[in-house]
Amino acid sequence: MSAAPWLERTTLLIGSDAVHRLHNAHVLVVGLGGVGAYAAEQICRGGVGRLTIVDGDIVQPSNRNRQLPALHSTEARMKSEVMAERLLDINPDIQLEVIAEFLRDDRLEELVARPYDYVVDAIDTLSPKVFLISTAVRHHLPVVSSLGAAGKLDPTHVRIDDIAQSHHCRLGKMLRKRLHRLGIREGVTVVYSPEDVPRHSMRPVEDERNKKTVVGTISYMPPVFGCFCASVVLRGLIAQREPSPQGTEETDGG
Repeated sequence: MSAAPWLERTTLLIGSDAVHRLHNAHVLVVGLGGVGAYAAEQICRGGVGRLTIVDGDIVQPSNRNRQLPALHSTEARMKSEVMAERLLDINPDIQLEVIAEFLRDDRLEELVARPYDYVVDAIDTLSPKVFLISTAVRHHLPVVSSLGAAGKLDPTHVRIDDIAQSHHCRLGKMLRKRLHRLGIREGVTVVYSPEDVPRHSMRPVEDERNKKTVVGTISYMPPVFGCFCASVVLRGLIAQREPSPQGTEETDGG
């Protein structure tokens, strides 16, 4: 099978066999906020042929400083709906399943029991994040999880590591603690930044669902995290194995 014309540059870089592997892959992305929407888009643009996207939230005005689906014109629309339109406009032939709901344990178990080639965890709430990762591990699915992008300013600190090597990330610390109770200490790839979060960037809230604290966020950091997550998925699928953490690669700046 020859690649579609819009994948010409991708084929030039990775070859037709790898493009074929990407076309036949199925990736699950849970969470379509600042990180997950960018991850989903880059995975789609990379040529993955089947994508399942999950998010039960709507676009809010406060999302517009960092989230891909968040525009003035899309406020109050479902993020999953906005992203579905965008992904289908990039690749009209993609097999796209859209799940517009907040996943509870039983539903999540049902969803993750399917045979995905990769799972992207872009959930920013601890309990469903733990359940998604632990369920993926139990089903032997490769998973990449985004840790905290909020409160960070310097993209040169962003790293890819096994969760056992992650450090100086509050969300990562809580996640490791919860996963340890489930017997999971390693084998999960994470994207994180050890950059310190300034205290002035945090404030307590009472009216946010599943959140006790809101942390300030700059426009470019969640997209960087999302692109790093997409790189883990695409490189892993191209190689048909987990990519090595902190791999060194040349970039052409274009």
